[in-house]
Amino acid sequence: ATWWWGTVVGGTGNLNAGHVVQFYAHEEELSDRVAGYLLGALNRDGVAIVIATQAHRQAFGARLTDAGADLTEAVRSGAYLALGATQTAAAFVRDGQLDRDGFERMIGGLIGQADRGGSGAGPVRAYGEMVSVLWDAGLVSAAVELEQLWDDLAGRHSFSLLCGYPADSVMRSGHL
Repeated sequence: ATWWWGTVVGGTGNLNAGHVVQFYAHEEELSDRVAGYLLGALNRDGVAIVIATQAHRQAFGARLTDAGADLTEAVRSGAYLALGATQTAAAFVRDGQLDRDGFERMIGGLIGQADRGGSGAGPVRAYGEMVSVLWDAGLVSAAVELEQLWDDLAGRHSFSLLCGYPADSVMRSGHL
């Protein structure tokens, strides 16, 4: 398997702080890694947020359930939130342009609520694929700008972010 980890902002490249990017070659390994990352929040009275494709949301949910997480209760209590990457990005990307205010309202509001105002509650861990969705759609500038918006948000709220990119996506001709 090919894995590449890099810290984009904050932290030390681990999954407990900052903004970490993961390029992956195999779906199963991604699912295992992301489920473990999210479980770290759920097991410590935190909040796990997933913004991913339907297939990935299902795979992560299955692995979390297999690991003993009660997702029905986690969803009910607001500890587990799962959103579609394409649908979520569409709420603040119009004609290939990012709406910063729309991102702040939607994602900033979501993270702010999960962070509970920095009250010291359990960790907030988010996994996202919106940047990858934009990248694959050829909206590379919007994808880069979205990464920056996530980084700006991290300056105001306490959360960690793991972003997944299929390795073949970024290696395609014209995308580098």
